[in-house]
Amino acid sequence: MTGSGRRSSARSRIKSKTDANEDGPLRNAGDHRRNTTRDHTSLRLLNVNIKMLLGFTVFTFFIIWFLINRLVNPDQEPETPRVITPFPAPKLMDLPMFQGEHKESLYWGTYRPHVYLGIRARTPRSLVAGLMWLGVKDGRYHLRHVCQDSDELSKYGWSRHNGRDFGHQLLVDQDLILETSFLKSKGDGSGYGGDWAVRLDLQSEESRWNNDMQRTGYLFFYVADEDGNTLSLGRDMFDIHESSLLAIGSRADIGGWQLHLKGMESLEVHYSGFRTPHIHNLSDLVLENLAAQATMFNRLQLSDTSVSSPNILVFQISARIPFKADIAFVSGTGVKTSRVEERLSSLTGTSLTSLLKEKQSEFDAKFENCFKMAAKLDSESVVVGKAAIGNMLGGIGYFYGQSKVSLPKNTKLKNHDNFLLYWPAELYTAVPSRPFFPRGFLWDEGFHQLLIWHWDVRICLDILGHWLDLMNTDGWIPREQILGAEALSKVPEEFVLQHPTNGNPPTLFLVLRELIYAIKKNKFTATESNEISSFLERALVRLEAWFQWFNTTQSGKEMSSYFWHGRDTTTIRELNPKTLSSGLDDYPRASHPSEEERHLDLRCWMLLAVDSLHSIAELFESSSEHKKEYGSTAMLLSDFKILNQLHFDFAYGAYLDFGNHTEKVRLSWKEIKVGNNYPARELVREVLEKPELRLVPHVGYVSLFPFMEKIIPPDSWILDKQLDLISNRSILWTDYGLRSLAKTSSLYMKHNTEHDPPYWRGPIWMNMNYRILAALYYYSQVNGPYRERAEVIYDKLRGNLIRNVVRNYHQTGFLWEQYDQKKGKGKGARLFTGWTALVLLIMGEVYGET
Repeated sequence: MTGSGRRSSARSRIKSKTDANEDGPLRNAGDHRRNTTRDHTSLRLLNVNIKMLLGFTVFTFFIIWFLINRLVNPDQEPETPRVITPFPAPKLMDLPMFQGEHKESLYWGTYRPHVYLGIRARTPRSLVAGLMWLGVKDGRYHLRHVCQDSDELSKYGWSRHNGRDFGHQLLVDQDLILETSFLKSKGDGSGYGGDWAVRLDLQSEESRWNNDMQRTGYLFFYVADEDGNTLSLGRDMFDIHESSLLAIGSRADIGGWQLHLKGMESLEVHYSGFRTPHIHNLSDLVLENLAAQATMFNRLQLSDTSVSSPNILVFQISARIPFKADIAFVSGTGVKTSRVEERLSSLTGTSLTSLLKEKQSEFDAKFENCFKMAAKLDSESVVVGKAAIGNMLGGIGYFYGQSKVSLPKNTKLKNHDNFLLYWPAELYTAVPSRPFFPRGFLWDEGFHQLLIWHWDVRICLDILGHWLDLMNTDGWIPREQILGAEALSKVPEEFVLQHPTNGNPPTLFLVLRELIYAIKKNKFTATESNEISSFLERALVRLEAWFQWFNTTQSGKEMSSYFWHGRDTTTIRELNPKTLSSGLDDYPRASHPSEEERHLDLRCWMLLAVDSLHSIAELFESSSEHKKEYGSTAMLLSDFKILNQLHFDFAYGAYLDFGNHTEKVRLSWKEIKVGNNYPARELVREVLEKPELRLVPHVGYVSLFPFMEKIIPPDSWILDKQLDLISNRSILWTDYGLRSLAKTSSLYMKHNTEHDPPYWRGPIWMNMNYRILAALYYYSQVNGPYRERAEVIYDKLRGNLIRNVVRNYHQTGFLWEQYDQKKGKGKGARLFTGWTALVLLIMGEVYGET
């Protein structure tokens, strides 16, 4: 836009000069001719001709200049808005450590977490594969494919997964028990990324069937090419005894490939071929095909037909339950040395059985080596611990696409869609929940990596690198990553846009701080330490920009104060305007959002960030101009006296937010008219007294952030007050963990709107409990008058958390998003194996830098 504006101005200036040199002199010449003698005519004509010549020369000069300029600098696109301009520094994912063997070893994986079993490569347009099956509920068949709560599976998830080449999953759908195993192999003759195999084991609960009753199971395995390459059917698909070639194809990345099926029982196979640019609607295509066949022929099978040049092939595998089937994918088949038969043999049948047992044993041994739980906890807890890390790693996904970013305020850009598209980007990341949140969330990811780095630090660095490469030139990272059609299909429209004025807790610094500490304590091999150091050295400039973005856009009016931007100042329906950017959503803040606010949690996140930056800069002497500045800023933000002046309430003995606040706010029913003047009622916010600037009297997780960051000196009486808040049953303590908001709060368990139930207003959340527990562990280890008290509280809280999560898992089959503070029951999203998986670190008493 700036470039075109300059060209427009240049054209205007040229036109005005031409007019002045052509029209003006000619008009004057005409006037003079009428009033002069003949003797002067030739002189004046010469004068006029000279002026015309000069004017023509100037005009010609500008025309030539304009043409040359257009040739040298052809039409340029309008300058890219800053908000969608990538950060101008070398990408972390271009580091040598992420190339070569590392990159190839992670090429294939279960990187489609939103489906019950989905396989793809880490490439924007991949060959993808997945599983569907027919379940029965209330006497009707239902197609299972995408993870969703409405399917009412009583259990599913990875019991083991190593994040690289092995995983085992158990799914229980009414009376059906389906086990899926994934294994990856790289051998002689394989194409790029190697080969992989899937074992499907379908059984039924015998107690639900009569002795003489048998039933047919229907599985559907598909392969699809996102690049649109044509897939071909195998020749012997209908003659399945030992092994069968289902499909063949070719891609630039892996060469020729084949998909084979080996059945251990008599299998019936049918197929259907489709062509579509997207695969997120594949379930509908399969259902339509099955419905048409059932209507015309009364058969529950695919049509055995295909469109011309299909890029999707779906294979229906049917047999009497129980049965097993092995599906093997081999790459690099287009050369004589591919050894296809030998590789197939190793990926199916008894060879696959042996390999899976071997991988399971390796997983179990690594699990014990990492977390050392055998001597600490019972076998039921160990099962939950393995499910926690297995689902965290098995839920890692690969996404590619463009985020939608809202137009910045006061923008001059014209866009009828009211959004801008971020640059096309890839993201390799863990996800909070496969059925509810199967995509990347920035503040969740820092907690995920607290667990993952202990298991596989290279996977951790790979994920961190992908996230930091999403930074724009201002140092901002979109907090929710909705990349690609499949991811977009799971998100309500109102949550798609990302707002560049809003931040999200910079939790990636949590794991970076731990990595720095582990390097200093020599917890890595020499190779790992070198790779982490190389990563941090390149990441430093991005991390500095990220900190500066917060420091400039989220700063408050008081020195060293901050507040989360993005709260709604005009809402009439919210009891307390949400602070979504904080990650704590409806946690009570000042009743009237303003620039006078001081948010305690953000101030502590800033201390984490700047302290981490200072530690990184210290690793690389003289590598950062800002090292001294970071040191002084860290000292300022950790200054106990200033913290108390800004946020401590001596009457409560608690740290609190500050802002324009009144407690006298309520939701009241109001009569309104809708449609054709029909009367209706809605809940609206009613303010009963004028707010004033004050500390906000709500005690909860936010109040404990200085405790979590260990800012409070071990010998301070204020530490004793924090232990009071934690251990008091009338405030935060329960038998299941610490509640998010004190029972004494006026907003405890209050709805925020008519349809917005309490979220961070009472329920127990594992991420905050983990951080509080880590601080308790710290204060139980350092000298001080409250050391023994901290140890007692630590032991009780740790036991309560583990006991409740383990009990819920064995009762329900899932880890949950949150837990009820009254009875400990799992709530919210189930199969929430994001930060709830931190229970494993609690089990192993692994608290990073402590």
